[in-house]
Amino acid sequence: MPMHIHILGICGTFMGGLAALAREAGHTVTGCDAGVYPPMSDQLRALGIELIEGFSADQLALQADIYVVGNVVSRARLSDGSPKFPLMEAILDAGLPYTSGPQWLAEHVLQGRHVLAVAGTHGKTTTTSMLAWILEHAGKAPGFLVGGVPLNFGVSARLGQPAQPDATSWFVIEADEYDTAFFDKRSKFVHYRPRTTVLNNLEFDHADIFDDLAAIERQFHHLVRTVPSTGRVVVNGLEESLSRVLAQGCWSEVRSFGAAVSDFTAEGEPSDFAVLQAGQVVAQVKWRLGGVHNQLNALAAIAAAEHAGVPPHMAAQALASFENVKRRMEVRGKVKEVTVYDDFAHHPTAIRTTVNGLRRQVGSKARILAIFEPRSNTMKLGAMKAQLPWSLEEADLAFCHSGGLDWDARAALAPMGERAQVGVSIDAVLAQVLAQVRPGDHLLCMSNGGFGGIHAKLLSALAK
Repeated sequence: MPMHIHILGICGTFMGGLAALAREAGHTVTGCDAGVYPPMSDQLRALGIELIEGFSADQLALQADIYVVGNVVSRARLSDGSPKFPLMEAILDAGLPYTSGPQWLAEHVLQGRHVLAVAGTHGKTTTTSMLAWILEHAGKAPGFLVGGVPLNFGVSARLGQPAQPDATSWFVIEADEYDTAFFDKRSKFVHYRPRTTVLNNLEFDHADIFDDLAAIERQFHHLVRTVPSTGRVVVNGLEESLSRVLAQGCWSEVRSFGAAVSDFTAEGEPSDFAVLQAGQVVAQVKWRLGGVHNQLNALAAIAAAEHAGVPPHMAAQALASFENVKRRMEVRGKVKEVTVYDDFAHHPTAIRTTVNGLRRQVGSKARILAIFEPRSNTMKLGAMKAQLPWSLEEADLAFCHSGGLDWDARAALAPMGERAQVGVSIDAVLAQVLAQVRPGDHLLCMSNGGFGGIHAKLLSALAK
């Protein structure tokens, strides 16, 4: 039955995707956020979804049937004692119905479907996109919700074939371990009840909500607990943390990938490799992507797709035409033999993996200038600052935007010596890069935010 849904925090990738699904399902959707911003704001307006700036209590006048609350919303107070989110306070005071995004999704979209969930510290978006494309290529018309825009589809979410009593309906979802809402501190992914689950990797992250790695492992085990005995858990055999997760108990079929003794392994370069299942070659992947991380992502997607009835050779055919995700080593432009890339990397391991992937692509003689901002909550807290020199080892020069940090980026990058520079503003970083850049350089910009539009600024300055 159609309803009016008002979404608090609608411009995040997850909530924006949820809004698109609700609109496609025939519901009236409105939403609000602080700093209504692209690309999600553009995508939502194109769908005819009304966006309101801020969280004012007068939005109750919309008389929504239910309020879907994003995890950006809290009970926090400003310095003058007034609520930071007055709309939420008004909803609570009036006793109006509200729920979290993952809960709404579970009840209204995922119910009755075969859900394939992709969890992990890194590579979730890319692997989810690969898996959705493999199922699409196999004619299964899956629904999906991805924390980015897969270039093969051009949208971050779609309903796909709805649940039917006489046929399997498929839904692929990026399964985030971040908490659900201020009133539900479980990880988002425990709501999804998948039949096929990928555990891609697991490291310490989200230092703002998890005390240590063991706390995250516990949440991953909560996810494993929800997979039925007829389901499949696809696990990275290289990760000790995931071995500890499964050692806590697993009641489903397990398929491993990556390690020498795994069920699914690879032989060859990441851009052209054989897929082996139980030691026998079952497929050949030849595609546009590089990097060992993407090779592992592919093995995970192939193992998950097999559980959905897609044989590995067919999955490999789909990957040959896979175009990756916006902001994953995306070339933003090339001026005077200088190439500018945009990448979402925001964790030291992701930065190292991204730089390594580019190094493999451009060779040992080309110069890589890594330009990054520690913007995620974990990095802002300084929990992983000591790993930054390690993450940037394969870059020739590194430039860090330190604006808004409470820790000393210069001290953290000191082991790199003159190879690293720090700027407190985007313009300062821009000036530092332009003073060092040469023809043939590769400028790799890494951030999980907009990075002040530094990509366009670099291309514009280079053109002059």
